[in-house]
Amino acid sequence: MVDELPPQLGRFRLLKRLGEGAQAMVWLAHDPLLDREVALKLLKMEGPDASEAGTLDEWLHEARAVSRLTHPNIVPVFEADMQAGHAYLVFEYVSGGTLSQRLRAGPPLTAAEAVTIMLGVLDGLTAAHAAGIVHRDLKPSNILLDARGRPRVMDFGIAARVSSGAAAPARIIGTPGYISPEAAAGAAPHPQMDVFAAAVMLAEMLSGQRLNHDTDPWRAVQRVRTTDLVLPSGLGSDVDDALRSIVQRGLARDPAARWAGARQLHDALAAWLRPATEPDADAQDAPVLDFLLRRMRHKSDFPALSEAMARIQRLTQSEHESLASLSNEILKDVALTQKLLRLVNTAAYRHTGGGGISTVSRAVALIGFAGIRNLALSLVLLERMENKGHAQRLREDFLRSLMAASVARELCTVEREAEEAFLGAMLHHLGRTLTEFYFPEEAETVRRLASPVDDGPALSEATASAQVLGMSYEALGLGVARQWGLPDSLQRAMRRPPGEPPLRRVEDPAERQRWLARVANDMADLILNTPPEQAHARVRALAQRHARALGLGVEAFEKAADTARQRLTQATEALELRLPQHSKAQRLLAPLQPSVQDSLAQLELAPTMVLDRHDAPGQPQGAAAASELLAAGIQEITDTMVHSFQLNAVLRMILETMYRALGLRRVIFCLRDARGQMLSGRLGVGDDVERLAPLLRVDLTAQPPDLLAAVCLKGADTLIQDARAPNIAARLPAWVGDEMQAQSFLLLPLVLKGAPLGLIYADHPRAGAVALDDKQLSLLRTLRNQAVMAFRQAAG
Repeated sequence: MVDELPPQLGRFRLLKRLGEGAQAMVWLAHDPLLDREVALKLLKMEGPDASEAGTLDEWLHEARAVSRLTHPNIVPVFEADMQAGHAYLVFEYVSGGTLSQRLRAGPPLTAAEAVTIMLGVLDGLTAAHAAGIVHRDLKPSNILLDARGRPRVMDFGIAARVSSGAAAPARIIGTPGYISPEAAAGAAPHPQMDVFAAAVMLAEMLSGQRLNHDTDPWRAVQRVRTTDLVLPSGLGSDVDDALRSIVQRGLARDPAARWAGARQLHDALAAWLRPATEPDADAQDAPVLDFLLRRMRHKSDFPALSEAMARIQRLTQSEHESLASLSNEILKDVALTQKLLRLVNTAAYRHTGGGGISTVSRAVALIGFAGIRNLALSLVLLERMENKGHAQRLREDFLRSLMAASVARELCTVEREAEEAFLGAMLHHLGRTLTEFYFPEEAETVRRLASPVDDGPALSEATASAQVLGMSYEALGLGVARQWGLPDSLQRAMRRPPGEPPLRRVEDPAERQRWLARVANDMADLILNTPPEQAHARVRALAQRHARALGLGVEAFEKAADTARQRLTQATEALELRLPQHSKAQRLLAPLQPSVQDSLAQLELAPTMVLDRHDAPGQPQGAAAASELLAAGIQEITDTMVHSFQLNAVLRMILETMYRALGLRRVIFCLRDARGQMLSGRLGVGDDVERLAPLLRVDLTAQPPDLLAAVCLKGADTLIQDARAPNIAARLPAWVGDEMQAQSFLLLPLVLKGAPLGLIYADHPRAGAVALDDKQLSLLRTLRNQAVMAFRQAAG
């Protein structure tokens, strides 16, 4: 007890009490030997455990282990001892409050500040985990912030280890509200427990509220075992989708779905805080950019183009903008004025004014600054293409850019962002357009390098342009945009977002503009470069891949393409852009028509999508058609795996091929967890898979095993024709009937090195609906084997 404490323990003189918890008191003490202040933690060893030598030996063992941790983000242990029946630990004294005190005192942390603090915490945890130490009680009150704001982790599970004697290995250790699901179940210590607690802390820093708080600690413990913790909505604008996704993965209840360790979470947060995908173009590309700009300035029209673009942009960005200023700027250029008035009098704009528009001032007043600015900037680019020896290709490029811009505007669901979407998409390929204008020979070389060849894979356009010009098309476009004074928001929209489209709607407006520009330009490129009989299916496949990210249905993409085509047709006529019959740009003006011979839609579907009702289950293909689709999918996947590929992309192609060929309701891929004990649903296609896939779990350790576990353990391909049969129903897990409501299903286990690796699960709501002949079964097994091969190649 506090009253019974002597004024000194060993050589340490107690100065004042700093705090007290359920398991210990912390004192500020003086060490006369080294003449320094220390923090002395006095462990509460009252009760029957206090006299047990085994418990004290375990405490000393753990204290010695922790004392060997030396890291700038860890508060070190100096000593551990017993004096007069009191067990105590001596730590470095860190002046400064805890993270808990900082969060209570305010002001709220920015996302960057919160992530920076967490990076320090994770650095400390990484060092501890490498030494075999798991904290097990990570929480804001165990994070000290020193005078420089550096986080220092303290209390590395020592008190918790003292209280969890050998006689009670399953005792729950940790603080309710921060404890992980597996720790709440009494599992053995594991580094992923600390990862979960770190994610909870980061969520608290970002939201300013406790994620799992309850006045009844036991309810908080039970909640984390049964309920997914979710980062709250309504966070600050600096918490984007990427950061939310990182935190949410750390909060996964299933350790297999969580970040594998503190280092992986640290690296993801560090990449978010300091993106490596947007290099400093000023520093890296400045010499090349200067050289290319000098070459362009030697062309008589580039200085005029630059000046016009900059002036128009400045006028519309000015705080003192007026109708007269923009109108006068356009009127200075007679050709520009005539073209603009012809354009605003097409059917696409005429309804705005209720009749003919004969003056620029009226056009600006009726269509708006942003709309007229976009048309003017587009026409300025067109004006500079005249009288060129390669004018036909330039016109095609102009129409392609205008098509992309119109598609982006039509796809934009936020009205106030629509014109910005137009301009971002129009300038998305500015570097490519400028190269076509001013360096046609280099542009031709880039096209040749980026075209498929017989003796090897083609280069990407980015790589090819960097080889030919010394910098990529994107870097060139951004460099010129900076020269023209285009705003940062527009420059960001010109940067192509990497990777696959997100599986949830992009909420950040700036990031959404990037995806709008990307998909609109991809759609325009696809229509321009695809034979007309294949274009509809390819556009539909492209739409399915991006639909979730933009919060749109597939039909919205087709409607946007059709509206953009009509506007482009009117613009071509108004501007008298005559195209030869053989011109590829004619494809931009032609309606997208489905073709009965086109099978690409079956091969290029979106991941985790509910498909259209005409593709619904209950309408399986004929045997011959199903076999053809399966064989076509196998060939497509084989071609994909010849070159570098993304594992998830190949798995999706496999699932989608099965889904379309067999008329299934859903197909889900399950993967083994890190411990090899459970198969869990990871991705799929079909009805409601986004919700249902995580519910699909096969316990490989259950005794006796259920039917799915037995199939996986034996590696036996299995088709269940009627799940209601008594001998079948008795061995099925409850989720098959309750959640999946499947009456027939197919199981294709994946086996690697003699052990279950995964499972392809496919079902149908009607008994007997899945019927396979020998050829189809052979093709399905080939698809399954391609999945195993993809894992092998990805691992090798």
